Amino acid sequence: MREMLVEKADIPAGTVYLVGAGPGNPDLLTVGALRAILAADALVYDALVSDEILEMAPASCERHFVGKRGGKPSTPQDEINDLLVRLAKEGKRVVRLKGGDPFVFGRGGEEALRLVSEGVPFRVAPGITAGVAGPAYAGIPITHRGVNANVAFLTGHEDPHRTQGNSIPSTVDWEAVGGAFPVIVLYMAIKNFGVISQRLIAGGRSPETPVAVIRWATRANQQTLLTTLENAPKQIAQCDLRPPAIIVIGEVARMRQELAWFDDKSIQCALEE
Repeated sequence: MREMLVEKADIPAGTVYLVGAGPGNPDLLTVGALRAILAADALVYDALVSDEILEMAPASCERHFVGKRGGKPSTPQDEINDLLVRLAKEGKRVVRLKGGDPFVFGRGGEEALRLVSEGVPFRVAPGITAGVAGPAYAGIPITHRGVNANVAFLTGHEDPHRTQGNSIPSTVDWEAVGGAFPVIVLYMAIKNFGVISQRLIAGGRSPETPVAVIRWATRANQQTLLTTLENAPKQIAQCDLRPPAIIVIGEVARMRQELAWFDDKSIQCALEE
């Protein structure tokens, strides 16, 4: 089977494959992604790619860690772009392995544009994004008939250099979003959720709106906190919840009480008086 997958990968030398590794659970890796990994000469991977997936690459494959984590030393994006170009021009089959999907808050578009500018051929293997898989593994359907006909996927963090030192996305009208979307799925929002929740409430969203905070989505150590829009910031702080996490806002989050199926750890975090 391994030989068949590698043969069908058909990745020409000197090509960069932008591959979505999904949220971490190897069961959610696509067949296309697996084929690319098995055929790779060089793997350029992010911090949230699980060890189980990394171990699937050939032993002879070069491994280049370029992980980015908020508040910690990170590889600058320009250096990552340079590395991809260099490896490809050396004639290697390069797999740029990203958590989730390369084009969903993954900066895959920036990398693809750089490759095009350098004349480097590329391909894309979309991955399952954590904003869909995380809620599903927590027993939360992000769309449910009778609850919502739309859903907003937003990032809660932006490069502070682009926002005059404030890492909350400046292009998002949070007050308007709170009133327009019954369900909101937030990526990278733990740090800024206190301000985000205040702005959503200011826009008319009920403080009692159910909220689910899902850490390490789909993995064996997944944790889920079910709370409300008003209480979530205080409980996040009291429980010392840290990234990576997906936050789901809306009535669908309440469905976890009936639909939880994955053996994760429900976080019990009572509010301090």
